Amino acid sequence: MNPLSITTALSLLAALAQPALATPAASVPVPPGAGAAVRPQDDLFLAANGQWLAQTAIPADKSYVLGVEVNDITDARIRAIVNGLAASRQPAGSIEQKVGAFYAAYTDTAAIERAGLAPLKAALREVDAIDSPAALATFLGRSQGVIDTPLWLRVFPDLKNPALSRAMMWQGGLGLPDREYYLAAGDARFDAALGAYRAYLETLARLSGLPNASDAAQRVIALETALAQTHAKREELMDPARMYNPMDAAALNKHAPGFAWDAYLAAASLGGATTLMVAHPASLQAAAGLLAERPLADWKLYIRMRTLDAHANVLPQAFRDARFAFRGVALGGAKAPEPRWQQGIAVLNGALGEAVGQLYVRRHFQPAHKRQVQAMVDNVMAAYRESIQQTARMTAATRGQALEKLARYRTKIGYPSVWRDYRKLEVRADDALGNKVRAARFNWQQQAAKADRAVNRDEWHFTPQTVDAMYDPMLNEIVFPAAVLQPPFFDPAADAAMNYGAIGVNIAHEITHGFDQMGSQFDGEGKLRNWWADQDRLAFDALGARLVAQFDTVEALPGKRVNGKLTLTENLADLAGVQVAYKAYIRSLGGKEAPVIDGRTGPQRFFFAVAHFRRVKMRDEMMLQTLTSDPHAPHANRANGPAANTDAFHDAFATRPGDAMYKPAAERIRAW
Repeated sequence: MNPLSITTALSLLAALAQPALATPAASVPVPPGAGAAVRPQDDLFLAANGQWLAQTAIPADKSYVLGVEVNDITDARIRAIVNGLAASRQPAGSIEQKVGAFYAAYTDTAAIERAGLAPLKAALREVDAIDSPAALATFLGRSQGVIDTPLWLRVFPDLKNPALSRAMMWQGGLGLPDREYYLAAGDARFDAALGAYRAYLETLARLSGLPNASDAAQRVIALETALAQTHAKREELMDPARMYNPMDAAALNKHAPGFAWDAYLAAASLGGATTLMVAHPASLQAAAGLLAERPLADWKLYIRMRTLDAHANVLPQAFRDARFAFRGVALGGAKAPEPRWQQGIAVLNGALGEAVGQLYVRRHFQPAHKRQVQAMVDNVMAAYRESIQQTARMTAATRGQALEKLARYRTKIGYPSVWRDYRKLEVRADDALGNKVRAARFNWQQQAAKADRAVNRDEWHFTPQTVDAMYDPMLNEIVFPAAVLQPPFFDPAADAAMNYGAIGVNIAHEITHGFDQMGSQFDGEGKLRNWWADQDRLAFDALGARLVAQFDTVEALPGKRVNGKLTLTENLADLAGVQVAYKAYIRSLGGKEAPVIDGRTGPQRFFFAVAHFRRVKMRDEMMLQTLTSDPHAPHANRANGPAANTDAFHDAFATRPGDAMYKPAAERIRAW
């Protein structure tokens, strides 16, 4: 997950985990010397960040660069921890030994080169051994968590009974980021990405010993294009009510015949599951049809390519180079791969996240910071409560239920109270690929074991070292891992205006996800239920339509506009985040006047902090990905849009008609 969007949440549903600090911002044209010459009344984002944008180059190994590289800082801390483990022998079976061995194996590229394809031979033999539709279903079920497949499973609280965990089935299986990359024929950018993908598949086929690499690539792309045609559009995935389609095995066999569902579920360790939540029944039905109708030889070829792609970074250099040329250069615009040590940290976090987290928080998280952030959460909650009480767009009955939901919010800060148990995971210092696969299977088995059991409300979906934050609608909770609680997001020594303009906005943003177009469909217990009066919902939808119209006009790349419907929930959370956090900031002053610092008043510093928080510069290739598949708007608009709609911004900078940021009071969109 990328650190740039601090938002998130129903992402556990909609992307099955949208991050909070998630996506980089759009590239912003910056004239030389911009910054000091730009007034906040004309462009808050450029006034705060223009000089930095003009002077900052994106590193060759990055697709974007932040004002403060919090991910890099966190990765360097973890690297120091792991290197420290290597300095002495660790007890066998301890988390220290497993973390150290996993990282050592991944970063030992000489050993990976010597091993060649040998570590993958067993997996490729399994693919070759698929000889029937039932065997195909078994392989896909057993591959959950290891490779991306057309039928993608995760385990969540039941949307209508959040005390119980259920497996959810989701559309998946594409090698390119989204269906649009396959279906937007004639679009030069998408066509270029598809061409790069074809070249990548040809290289994988050739390196793995297939005789006709070009034919293999074409057959896989044809299959994935057919699969892409079955996928719902991203903006259609933002309604949780459409995701709740419970089916047991019998219902699956009836709804999507021709696929061996019993074999699939048994291989996925869900054979005893009574019910699954099917997010997209039409996509599921169409995908099952493809699995039954397309030649088995094509599916085996597809699985082989998915397997090679999934493990390319723990295969010899030629595979790694090919993967970077596609995923790093063609899709991300990077000029050089990330250093191996940093790639290793990313994979380690995915494999043994909470083991690493235990070691991280011992060294880099102060209990005092947790208390300070909790105090800010309490203050933002109080400001939110007042906003709900004072809104004119809710009837008394709906307002009462909104206040009840707010009162039931839970907050998780820093790290879990109970850590995940990794004793059954085998990690060897000489087996990079095996470690990766065993960790993936281990983590999936832990998920599958939760199906049809009581939800563990103390479990975390983020690791402590994740630079992100989230709202979980089924648990009705907001989560702030330790790594996000560092500058520039949170600084225990900073002025209140700066903290409320950064982490305070994030806190209010996450709270808002419980009341956005998705989260508002869940009640205070986390149950999918309509608790809104019809007239309240109509008023709320009208507000959303105004935001959609506002963002639909944003051209982030030549000829490419922001999708206002796709980004609606995040845009609303950004808007309310700024407006409510500002109220909380004023509350924090206790009636006192904020000091003038560096020539700026407290309100002015608050809004500059909002803009600094969104500071990012990114490559066009990555921007294309985000416009296509990410629910966050470009960051310049995430700063300027909420500010222009907020009365306090206009008061702080005395905007007037003619200023580019000026918006008449009657036209401002007020979330609360």
